[in-house]
Amino acid sequence: MRYFMSFKNTFLLLFLVVISCANGNQEKKAIITSEETPQEKPIIVGANSTEAYLPLLKNKRVGIVANQTSVIFKNDETYTHLVDSLSALNINIQKIFSPEHGFRGKADAGELLEGNKDARTGIEIVSLYGKHKKPAPAQLKAIDIMVFDIQDVGVRFYTYTSTLHLVMEACAENNIPLIVLDRPNPNASYVDGPTLEMEHASFLGKVPIPLVYGLTIGEYGKMLNGEKWLTNKVQCDLTVIPVKNYNHELSYSLPIRPSPNLPNDQSILLYPSLGLFEGTHVNAGRGTEFQFQRYGAPWLDKNVFSFEYTPKPNFGSKDPKHNGKLCYGEDLSSVTPPKEVTMQWIIKAYQNSNDKANFFKTASFTLHAGNNKLQKQIEAGMPNDEIKATWQEGIENFKKIRSKYFIYE
Repeated sequence: MRYFMSFKNTFLLLFLVVISCANGNQEKKAIITSEETPQEKPIIVGANSTEAYLPLLKNKRVGIVANQTSVIFKNDETYTHLVDSLSALNINIQKIFSPEHGFRGKADAGELLEGNKDARTGIEIVSLYGKHKKPAPAQLKAIDIMVFDIQDVGVRFYTYTSTLHLVMEACAENNIPLIVLDRPNPNASYVDGPTLEMEHASFLGKVPIPLVYGLTIGEYGKMLNGEKWLTNKVQCDLTVIPVKNYNHELSYSLPIRPSPNLPNDQSILLYPSLGLFEGTHVNAGRGTEFQFQRYGAPWLDKNVFSFEYTPKPNFGSKDPKHNGKLCYGEDLSSVTPPKEVTMQWIIKAYQNSNDKANFFKTASFTLHAGNNKLQKQIEAGMPNDEIKATWQEGIENFKKIRSKYFIYE
């Protein structure tokens, strides 16, 4: 196992010394690894390539779209937040724009957030979740350049790509250049799942891509521009600061949970399949310490499902589904996550439900799936392989689009 480190010149070493002096309250960094041989070089995220983007910020009024994952890694096994680091270097940060879950990443999924000030720096925070998901022109008046740095997990209904979409639109409409500090995608090694049908576009998916799209967030931004998928086909003045020593096949273990209910690698790798339970009345581990590593409901057949648990309010879920009720289901915390989107678990849950009429939240499930076919296929008893066969044309068409925007082979 290896920690992210490697700073390649004297300027960067000096930079880290300055930050270290300015930020005494640094957090310990979790272990990160790629499956690597001793000869392989460490992955270096875009935020660490300060020599590539600090000159672009000099003497500019800067806006930053960030959350708790927006960090610069150090070679002493710690990290500093991007905002703290740039503030220590006297970069003129005018506003912080925070996505779902907030700037420090402590809000529940879907929880409305109000703008405030960052306690550490005093910089104004503008929420991009709730009623106002897109930066307004008035909020951008004092900004010359925008920086976007958020860790994605490569699943269409994970809303950070929708935040990028709207930020790119706002920047294009207001003639503001955007810098994306790229980070690896832990689900980048495959493309799978139903392709979004545009009549079902929402904040859970805004463009016609499969559920798992196999691009980093920087590559995704290039695709939004290149395919002219932004409103009115506007194009953003976009610069991507790439990840070094990275390709899509490398496994990547996140050092910081990207949102409150994705606590570890297992949850992140199972999320493409178990995330669809969010559109049902089945609990997917919220209210436990095993979010997206188990599923259950009081009305799943206990003669089929021997595993049981009781969701309770906790960090990231103030009122989980079936709060305080005994749920019967399946524990997946030790399974090997498949490198595909599988319907096996949701099919099993539906077929062994004692309340099929109330299994789906139909409107929500349609938005998560990106179509209204998947629910009908499950209800009709289609097996996993047959359902997946209906996705293949959309997947192959998307792969041709995707290949045009690769930064990493």
